[in-house]
Amino acid sequence: MSKSLEGRLAVVTGASRGIGYFTALALAKEGAHVIACARTVGGLEELDDAIKADGNGTATLVPMDLSDMGAIDRLGGSIFARWGKLDILVANAGVLGVISPLAHVEAKVFEKVMTVNVTATWRLIRSLEPLLLQSDAGRAVLLSSGVAHTCRPFWGPYAASKAAVEAMARTWAGETAHTALKVTSVDPGRTRTAMRAQAAPGEDPATLPHPSEVAEKIAALTKPDFTESGKLYVVREDTLKTYQLPQ
Repeated sequence: MSKSLEGRLAVVTGASRGIGYFTALALAKEGAHVIACARTVGGLEELDDAIKADGNGTATLVPMDLSDMGAIDRLGGSIFARWGKLDILVANAGVLGVISPLAHVEAKVFEKVMTVNVTATWRLIRSLEPLLLQSDAGRAVLLSSGVAHTCRPFWGPYAASKAAVEAMARTWAGETAHTALKVTSVDPGRTRTAMRAQAAPGEDPATLPHPSEVAEKIAALTKPDFTESGKLYVVREDTLKTYQLPQ
């Protein structure tokens, strides 16, 4: 039976665990070849084993640190040299920083959050947009968070970084409105991930959705028949809902 992403090429960052891991797996199950990027080689190898065991998609593993801007540029060049285009980008990788009053956050912590969450996302856009525009149905999904809107106290660096990511996504969507590229943001909501455990150590993880559930919703936004752009989608109660953004 034909798969919805058969023959398509996808980049997923932060693919060694959590939402990124299961999104990469979901895309591969639909037939995509996944370029899986992450710092943790062991996690990438586990992903590759899982994709091979499933038998639908394939993967190329790219161990890289998103704070290495040159590596992001080289990623785009390597994809161009080998494939000449890219169909899907899921910019998932991110860091929390610390839960702390803004005035108490160390400069190096704030700068790391902005580098990984914001600057690296911009660099991915810069490096991969020409490849996505070569696709007949390029799709880009940038991971956000509810704190970008609630501005929850003590979450300042992370909230600011995700607000910036959403702003970039909407800007990028507007700039590519007359092309085949569609750009969306996703707020995955509370999910059973290592980052969530770091942010809320007293929370029972069994009460949270598994990242595989969120991954299925993200994968749906990468398919050629999905044609919305410039919108924010929120995963709530096992559904994907459009968040009404200000005009």
